[in-house]
Amino acid sequence: MALKKSELYSSLWQSCDVLRGGMDASQYKDYVLVMLFLKYISDKYAGQPYAPIQIPEKASFRDLVALKGNTHIGELINTQIIAPIAAANQQLSQSDFPDFNDPNKLGTGKDMVDRLTDLIAVFEKPELDFSGNRAEGDDILGDAYEYLMRHFATESGKSKGQFYTPAEVSRILAHLIGIHEAKTTPQTTAYDPTCGSGSLLLKVAAAAPTKITLYGQEMDSATAGLARMNMILHDNAEAEVKGGHSTLSTPWFKDKNGSLQTFDYVVANPPFSVKRWSHGFDPVHDLYNRFSPYGIPPEKQGDYAFLLHIVSSMKSTGKAACILPHGVLFRGNAEAEIRKNLIQRGYIKGIIGLPANLFYGTGIPACILVLGKEGAAERKGIFLIDASKGFLKDGNKNRLREQDIHKIVDTFTRQLETPKYSRMVGMEEIEKNDWNLNLPRYIDSTEPEDLQDIEGHLKGGIPERDVDALEAYWNVCPSLRDSLFQANRPGYVDLAIAKDAIKPAILDHPDFAELLEGMGGFCRAWQDKIAIPYLQEIGSGCRPKEIIDHLGESLLANYQGKPLLDPYDIYQHLRDYWAETMQDDCYLIASGGWKAEVNRIIEKDKKGKEKDKGWYCDLIPKPILVRYYFHKEQEAITAVESDVESLTARITELEEEHGGDEGALSECEKISKPEVKKRLKEIKGDPESKDEAAVLSEWLKLTEEESEKKKALKDAETALDQKCLAKYPTLTEDEVKLLVIEHKWIDAIGSAIHAEIERISQTLTQRVKELAERYETPLPEAESRMEELEKKVSGHLQKMGYSW
Repeated sequence: MALKKSELYSSLWQSCDVLRGGMDASQYKDYVLVMLFLKYISDKYAGQPYAPIQIPEKASFRDLVALKGNTHIGELINTQIIAPIAAANQQLSQSDFPDFNDPNKLGTGKDMVDRLTDLIAVFEKPELDFSGNRAEGDDILGDAYEYLMRHFATESGKSKGQFYTPAEVSRILAHLIGIHEAKTTPQTTAYDPTCGSGSLLLKVAAAAPTKITLYGQEMDSATAGLARMNMILHDNAEAEVKGGHSTLSTPWFKDKNGSLQTFDYVVANPPFSVKRWSHGFDPVHDLYNRFSPYGIPPEKQGDYAFLLHIVSSMKSTGKAACILPHGVLFRGNAEAEIRKNLIQRGYIKGIIGLPANLFYGTGIPACILVLGKEGAAERKGIFLIDASKGFLKDGNKNRLREQDIHKIVDTFTRQLETPKYSRMVGMEEIEKNDWNLNLPRYIDSTEPEDLQDIEGHLKGGIPERDVDALEAYWNVCPSLRDSLFQANRPGYVDLAIAKDAIKPAILDHPDFAELLEGMGGFCRAWQDKIAIPYLQEIGSGCRPKEIIDHLGESLLANYQGKPLLDPYDIYQHLRDYWAETMQDDCYLIASGGWKAEVNRIIEKDKKGKEKDKGWYCDLIPKPILVRYYFHKEQEAITAVESDVESLTARITELEEEHGGDEGALSECEKISKPEVKKRLKEIKGDPESKDEAAVLSEWLKLTEEESEKKKALKDAETALDQKCLAKYPTLTEDEVKLLVIEHKWIDAIGSAIHAEIERISQTLTQRVKELAERYETPLPEAESRMEELEKKVSGHLQKMGYSW
């Protein structure tokens, strides 16, 4: 059976339970990730003489398994597995790997043996045979590594999560530098001077049309080792990652003359505002002349030091993107001078303001600076985007959604100016602001305040300005406004219908009904003309990432320019369903084709005995099969379920009515069949107990009927279960396609889009009702009503003998 992507992730995350307790996430991540790495390279490269990674004889994962239970397991992993692999591959070193014989982290004696044995056993599972679970063109294992990195960063805490740049942000940077549209070759170079675990650099490689050459430097040696392994897991074994020294004091990559090596693309997420950035060198006499043309950054503020290193590392046609704290946009003194010099040279192409609390090392808001040397002298402005409001709350962090990522990239690459979101700002305007680039100076992203109208409260009437604010609706439904509102006095209107009639008045209006029908037509057109024909052509060996990219782009294009609907909201519904369900389905299809495999659910009890708990089919869940082939049987089951519910309700009602101290059922110690039968036997023939006997007999009759119905229900469900189980093997490929594409995927996506359309009517209904309620009672009328109520209360109190 092909392994679902989500199951792979959860299996790997469970492996962490083996190590939790002895060390924190920032430490045990190394052991789990290394074990993943060793398993992967053994599955993929063992026995291949010309593979990019060599696995020496007796140093494969199979040999690692042979060490389970050995009293010297930690030492033997170090010497017999890791040391030979490091020696056989120049891109790896022994220091890249954690010490598997460290008693401080792994315990001593039996504790260490059991812990490492259990960890190896996690990766020994047959379903984690990575050689048989890779879809062409999709780095499932690389994605798994990324998944673990994210979780480790979350658990590592504020001070230790900086080794990982969130994948969503990395993807944005990769597209902002334009590499996805470039004519790349293997000689194209990309560089990250603070590469951490390499996730950002790898996103650049993934976006490139062809294989490119990667370079990275990371000060922490252990993290640099993780980066090298990450490169290999993503099929970039040739990438060159150096570690052990700060990029600022000791840059590794230099040309033959000793000058800084320059690159086609540079990306970075440096540590924010490093205080000791100049440790180990003198920036005034910098060997690489990175600072003197622009200015020397403040002694305790290293953000511009990294930015200037990036600028110096760019070719004359180079492009770059860097994540920095918002302070670099507006801080004064030395940083203001550097910023001015960079702007005047035209090196800053754009700035994107990001939401706060995205990164694992800090909660402060950050921005992306997009740099470019090509055409810098002719640059007349800087393109600004305030994307700070587009995110999803995810636990204690914020996370960019797929729609946020796509909107940022589309807006920047197409230079789309959108009110409250983005605009091109000319150099003259920036100069007038003293070269300050703080985004609120140029983009007002605040939402308009919902103002209360004093005259409306005093005299009644809904302000026309509030009705005018709904102009987007009136533009597409021209006569709807007049059917909802009527004139009051100049500048004010009244609701023309009853409040409880607002929703039907909107939904039943011809203009609005036509609008909704048109919106439904957009969805059907995409489904019938684009999505279904495309999905019918995929099969074994397909590339799931290409599938979602194609569907996503076509859906966005389908809804561009459509009234009242945000195409990115529609797009997000597709991406959500992809993440929840469709992604796993496509990986199953990529691995095994259009086959509806049935899997048994086998559980072991405490004694290790296996129990069959039923079956399931991932690709075509049972409810879909039933709905298409066995709806009559399901209708019969539903009818019996209804009978059971009705009988149960009648029994409950009877027990509540006659179960009190004086009730007919009170003589039973417990209301059960044996007790009721016993009581009936006791009062048989007693004329005074006639009513009690009638109640008991009715209860008994109902419970017997209920038992019969429940048995019939169970038999019917078992019969249907067997029919379904027998049906799956008979399904043809065309039938599987029909059920999966149209009755699973398209139905689910269509329902989500329909819910978005429903939101359009709900938003208008709620706003009209809110305005009507806000101004329906003028102040004088409210005061008069209050006086009337006060008199009534006073009268009641006087009647009760109270006075004041």
